[in-house]
Amino acid sequence: MRTTVLIAGLVLLLIFAVLNFGSLMALQPMNLGFVQYVTAPIGLIMLLTAIFSALLFYFWAGISNLRAQADTAKLLRDMETLRVSLDSQEGSRFAELRSHLDTRMNALGTGEMGSELRAVNARIDGLQQDMNLQLAQLDDYLKTRLGDAPAAQARLGEVRLDKKL
Repeated sequence: MRTTVLIAGLVLLLIFAVLNFGSLMALQPMNLGFVQYVTAPIGLIMLLTAIFSALLFYFWAGISNLRAQADTAKLLRDMETLRVSLDSQEGSRFAELRSHLDTRMNALGTGEMGSELRAVNARIDGLQQDMNLQLAQLDDYLKTRLGDAPAAQARLGEVRLDKKL
């Protein structure tokens, strides 16, 4: 796009120069402030200044674009390096977690957690025995109430839930 605009502008300046060649080449007195020329083609100097300015702007814009692309490429390289670094850190964290879990599972399997595991197992066994006792008492109570068990067994000292004798 920039090249097209530059070429179009230069073609227009060339057409202008060809159509006004006599006026551009007319000699005029020229004063630069610190030096004064008696005669110089001011039109031609202005035309060359415009062409030089257009080319200077074109190359400056191209260099700016190249710098922006170089910065973008550097940023993308840095981001890729960071992504690889983060992936490796995440992989090492997963490996660490896996080794920790393996260690814990092996410790449970070999009994290194014996005191804690034994305490939990004892508590579970105690609760299971209590639950079995309560279920047996409930079963006996229901049997005596429904008449399935002989009344003599109820009088022999079995514990009853309703506390009636």
